[in-house]
Formats: sequence, C-alpha cells, structure tokens
Amino acid sequence: MEKNSFIVDQMEVRVFKDAEELGNAAAAAIRVDLLRLIEKKGEISVMFAAAPSQDTTLNALKEYKDIPWEKVNAFHMDEYVGISSEVPQSFRNYLTRNFFSSCNFKSLNLLDAGQKNYKKVAEEYSDTLKEHGIDLIVLGIGENGHIAFNDPPEARFNEERWTKIVKLSLASRNQQVHDGCFLKLTDVPEYAVTVTIPAFLAATKLHCVVPGVLKAEAVRRTLEEPISENCPASVLRTRRGVTLYIDSESASKISR
Repeated sequence: MEKNSFIVDQMEVRVFKDAEELGNAAAAAIRVDLLRLIEKKGEISVMFAAAPSQDTTLNALKEYKDIPWEKVNAFHMDEYVGISSEVPQSFRNYLTRNFFSSCNFKSLNLLDAGQKNYKKVAEEYSDTLKEHGIDLIVLGIGENGHIAFNDPPEARFNEERWTKIVKLSLASRNQQVHDGCFLKLTDVPEYAVTVTIPAFLAATKLHCVVPGVLKAEAVRRTLEEPISENCPASVLRTRRGVTLYIDSESASKISR
C-alpha cells in the first residue's frame, strides 16, 4: 500500500494533492479494471455519475485509446423527474455531452424521467440493470453523504428494486446550485429517479471520486462515523472492491 493510501473497514482510500492528480489516478485505475473485466467476461456493464466533480476523471478516461468501449453497456444513476434531455441540467444530457458521445458503447441506456410515465420508465430501468448486472461503477458522494440521490434520512440499504422515485432533500437541491448547474434553488426540480443502494452493493468494482472542500464533511462522515443510513456513503466501507479517491481539500476534515 502506498503512503497516501489506507484502508477503512474493507474500503481502500487514496489521497492526492489536488483534483487533477486525483482524476488522472482514478482514470488510470478505472482503465485497468475495465480491461481486466472485459478480458474476463467479454462484455460488461458500467454505470457513471453525472456531476462536475467527475469531469477530471471522465476527461482523462476518454483519452485512453485502448479501451474497447464497444464491449461496454453504459448506464447512469439518476435523473430529474419531468426534465427534458435537451436542457443542460439533464444528467443524461450532461453525460452525453461530456463523455458518452466520445465512446462507442455497445449500448447506451439513458434514464428518461422526462416522460409522463416516468414511474414505468424507472421500473423498466431497474429490470434492465438487473438483467445486465453491474460490473463497475464510477460514482461520487454528495455534500450530505448521498450516493446517487439516496438522501438521508430516506436512504435505505435494503430495497427490493434497483430504482425508485425520491423527493430530493434541501441539501441535494442546494448542491446543484453550488455546482453551478442551476442559478437558484427554486430552479432545481424537487423529484428524481435514482438507482438504489443495493444496485451499488451488487457491483464488482466501485471507483468513488470525491474532490473539493465542499465534500470534506461528507468524506469525514463516510470514513469516521458509524455505518448508517444517516450517511449513505458509509455503506461503501462494507464492500471489497471499493476505492475512494480524495484530494487535500476533501480530506481536510479526517482525523488521520
């Protein structure tokens, strides 16, 4: 284990100087896992988070020319209810513009919660995820400790379905303003479809990318508080195959 790495329960934590160094290291490790999984299985399924915190990693990842994306089924993990894919705040729009359009995936599975029958769409997305299985996830952690839109106190470690409709917490909606995705709180939708926590726990590999000072308290809670639905990301400590990437800013509140 390198000097800037340590283990918390079963999760590996790697600490870097800044977001750029973090993103490049995460992308390099994701590439290795992608190639290994594809060599082993021939075809895999990968889920991606949509957020500015993921940009450095995804930008570095798409520069690798030896990743056979044509053997990857791509998914994403959440979407606002009632929002069109044409607006920039749409997560499927965001990922398509910033990453998906650069990769020739075997299949691209977009969660269209803009439709009137979004509840049926969510159920079908859950079924598709379970049919494919999830081999690797690239995710982040929210300011309130959420993963995807599994916000405390409504997040559940045990759910039957792999997607659900959620009412977004005030902290989650404010984060969208902090990230520059919306100008003001009232612009942020109140409801979303999210992939649930059991889907994350079913994945073989998880690469959790969390740079920036706004995530420092969430990182501290994830690493140092008891594993609890009050900080959903803490459940990542229960799984082997999870790596958390943090920088000097997001690591600033942890005790070690």
